[in-house]
Amino acid sequence: MDKLDRKILNIVQQDGRASIKSIAEKCFISAPSASVRLQNLENHGFITGYTANVNYEKLGYLIKAFVRIDVSYKELPKFVKFVSKVPNVVECNFITGDASVQLKVFYKTMTELNQFNASLKEFGNTHTNVAFTTNVGPRPLKLPEKKSD
Repeated sequence: MDKLDRKILNIVQQDGRASIKSIAEKCFISAPSASVRLQNLENHGFITGYTANVNYEKLGYLIKAFVRIDVSYKELPKFVKFVSKVPNVVECNFITGDASVQLKVFYKTMTELNQFNASLKEFGNTHTNVAFTTNVGPRPLKLPEKKSD
């Protein structure tokens, strides 16, 4: 991965709908060269997909919460299968600390969030934090265009 590849990654992180022509112009390369580089980044797994950032509040999902739970290693496959079927779970991370898993969820009401937490009790005790505001992000990771040692 060179400087141009990192620049292309920064561009598509900012705008997943950036055209090949736009990427080429910003990188001072030809459109075919930009296309090949973008395809190579996809083929090598540096780009795993393109998504839209949706405003969940506008859709009525006013509650963003982070739910931590200490799931036993033995129960992890069953837990993952369960939360994978819950559409309100937008992220599931295995973490260190006082819990083994952290979920990011969106719900319309506190009652729905409470019902979800109750459904998790078979896996362990939950610790839930509701976010009031998001002051930074979500945002892409800005990659340095120069190689760092």
